[in-house]
Amino acid sequence: MNRWLGGFLTVLLCAPVASAQDDAQRIEQRLHEFLAGVSAGDAQVHQWFWAEDLVYTSSSGERFGKAQIIAPEEPAAEATAEATATAQANPVYRAEDVDVRVYDDAAVLAFRLVAESRDMATAEISTTAYYNTGTLLRRDGQWVVVAWQATRIP
Repeated sequence: MNRWLGGFLTVLLCAPVASAQDDAQRIEQRLHEFLAGVSAGDAQVHQWFWAEDLVYTSSSGERFGKAQIIAPEEPAAEATAEATATAQANPVYRAEDVDVRVYDDAAVLAFRLVAESRDMATAEISTTAYYNTGTLLRRDGQWVVVAWQATRIP
């Protein structure tokens, strides 16, 4: 009986750890799927990644929400002309050094975001890196980002 009880308690004590590990893996997988979608120009990934009440602080110090990510303001005519003159292919994003910490129905996601862009005129590739930290909540069984902070790495 004691052996059975000991085994049962071991399973009970290990279950939350396994669940937290599973959640961490799900969150990291969700991050990689999101970055692949953004790299491919799939705007739909923003719908399921960001929470409706998102607070996003960009690397330039601007603060905005999901609505601005999904429907950004039209760029000024000068900015459009400048972008056309220095046309670049969509950046390809990847996450490095991913750290996910799960706290019941909340999680913190920290990673190094690497963005590679190819200049269409010169074929040169430029690389930019950012530290990103996100806070996620489990809502209706899905992990969504409610807060995000991006910091450009000089």
